[in-house]
Amino acid sequence: MQLSLPVRLRLAMVALALAAGGIAMAAPGQGAPGQGAPAPRPSSPQTYFGVQLDSGRDTVDGYAARLGQAPALYGFYVGFPFQPADLSFLDARAHELAQRRSSLMLTLEPRGGLSAVNPPALAELTRSLQTWNSLGVPVLVRFGQEMNGSWYVWGQKPAQYIEKFREVAAAVHSSPGSGTVWAPNEGGGYPFDGGDYEAEPGTADFAALDTDKDGRLTQKDDPYSPYWPGDDAVDWVGLSVYHFGAAYPWGKNTMPEPGKLIGKITGTFRSASVDETAVPDFYTDYAEGHNKPFAICETGAFYNLSRPGGASALSIKKAWWDQLFDPQLMARFPRLRLAVWFEWVKQENQPGTPTVDWVANSEGPVGDAFRRALPSSFGMAPLESASSAAFAKPGP
Repeated sequence: MQLSLPVRLRLAMVALALAAGGIAMAAPGQGAPGQGAPAPRPSSPQTYFGVQLDSGRDTVDGYAARLGQAPALYGFYVGFPFQPADLSFLDARAHELAQRRSSLMLTLEPRGGLSAVNPPALAELTRSLQTWNSLGVPVLVRFGQEMNGSWYVWGQKPAQYIEKFREVAAAVHSSPGSGTVWAPNEGGGYPFDGGDYEAEPGTADFAALDTDKDGRLTQKDDPYSPYWPGDDAVDWVGLSVYHFGAAYPWGKNTMPEPGKLIGKITGTFRSASVDETAVPDFYTDYAEGHNKPFAICETGAFYNLSRPGGASALSIKKAWWDQLFDPQLMARFPRLRLAVWFEWVKQENQPGTPTVDWVANSEGPVGDAFRRALPSSFGMAPLESASSAAFAKPGP
């Protein structure tokens, strides 16, 4: 695609921002109609706020209208390889994000299995990213999220996953305004026994995941390192980190324990119900150890609509976002550049198939409390200029 000189310069600045762990694009314009110009935001590296949005029940503009501002990033899930309907959907969202001056987290789900990721699909990915980048929309591509879990068809297949992640990364890096996010599930409960796609004993995958070589998969095995695709393929590292409840099988509406979010990320979480201290410190090993920006790619707090009772939705969710918004989180994780709330109501695939309300920015008391709690220090749209020295590539 032939790009004009101003667009090429803008995308070059976006690429620089991605490399530095910030998200950035062209100089800010006006906010949404009726909202006036946004307040200036600091130019120093900061943590941006994003949302994983359920397009079946919400819209880009509707979410921003309730929040009173647009998040820096909107996330959407699509099957990969793309179907025509996926591309139409994403094209429409990219134009909306360009108007909001927000970025996109594109979660690619190889629902037909990893072998379906082929050269034509990768070429289409590059073409699409170039189109969306040309609108001024930075894209973070999260391929095969939670690959260490046993609940997705691409899960617990480390060798094939690494091969396909690297192929996707090459396609992504062909578009200057896009980057990759490698994002396992946090390791509490690993190896997640009982899922439809857990590694089978006697297979090469099982042997690769048996990191302590005792012939079994247990929580003593490393839930992250067998899936690592390499520094050259990964631009960001991230985790899915949720409060599901006190203990599996989830179902009761219970309050999050103090310090749970940090404990999940660092492998230090212990409660009356579980001991997850065998889990490695993800932040130290991957954000610091590989000099990468860190993203909490999905987070939220479990409220079971199918089984009301116990703690209230407001008390549970507030206790969780208080941990997410606590300044101590940013102080503990200075490479944290992005926190993304999972804004869905969905049936979870587990015993009883509960319908779980993960939504925070709703109408009513929960949403009112969430909007009051969201710190002004979080980066929001419109994204700031990449020309600031704060987005220079950090040293080792």
